[in-house]
Amino acid sequence: MPLSGILLVDKPGGMTSHDVVARTRRAFGTRKVGHAGTLDPMATGLLVVGIEAATRLLTFVVGADKTYAATIRLGLSTTTDDAEGDVVRTAPEEAVAALTSERVAEGIAALTGRISQVPSAVSAIKVDGRRAYDRVRAGEEVELAARQVVVSRFEVTDERPGDGLWDLDVVVDCSSGTYIRALARDLGDALGVGGHLTALRRTRVGDFGLDEAVSLEDLSSAQPLTTAAAASRILPVLDVTASEAVDLRHGKRLPGQRHRLHAERAAAIAPDGSLVGVVERRGDDLKSAMNMPEGAS
Repeated sequence: MPLSGILLVDKPGGMTSHDVVARTRRAFGTRKVGHAGTLDPMATGLLVVGIEAATRLLTFVVGADKTYAATIRLGLSTTTDDAEGDVVRTAPEEAVAALTSERVAEGIAALTGRISQVPSAVSAIKVDGRRAYDRVRAGEEVELAARQVVVSRFEVTDERPGDGLWDLDVVVDCSSGTYIRALARDLGDALGVGGHLTALRRTRVGDFGLDEAVSLEDLSSAQPLTTAAAASRILPVLDVTASEAVDLRHGKRLPGQRHRLHAERAAAIAPDGSLVGVVERRGDDLKSAMNMPEGAS
């Protein structure tokens, strides 16, 4: 039986997240592989991959906060808000030369906190059943609705003014659904010179860090986190007795046990250390929102 668990992969540039899934399928000899949180081909960094039964955990990873390291180039706007698109606007050199670190900081401050953000038109968001980027590539005009996101940190780590351009290295902590390309675009627009993303690397997803990730070259020898170990880092832990584990696995409720759960959901861990599933409140009871097959690692 193929290993089950959560694998942290350092995605290289130039390939899709689906390409990483395909490579993982071959390495582990199973079709049942998925990922949480797509990275564009240009982007690199942490991709959380689920194998076998652990794919059931991915839905609880998708909404986790994330950290990115990125480079924003001010002075140029592109069709995709990143370096893979065509340049559609070049700011006058004098406009870029007039920028100051203080003005840049003010622009970044306005994009920090709870903000309203319009995703990039080439995002994977579906519009009437089709991905926005597919519609754009087909020559259609796409307008996406603004959404509320939270940018808890937007910090400049280095800035490099140049001839008609100004590059910023930044670190961003943000809620799920935040588009770093859109931050680059909106910062450039606010400063009147346009902007786009030239590099993007995801370094954290929830409690998972890039320092734990394996390269594609090391996939075949990688040891995934067990479902219990991974779930314990995704959700609060609720220890259950052996008999409670049996009941939960059979779809039964734990009557009158609502008081034991101090969050919306928790990972139910059996006495043998295995993951029973994810539990939530139902009235005064606890009930499984997701069950893990018995015997899954």
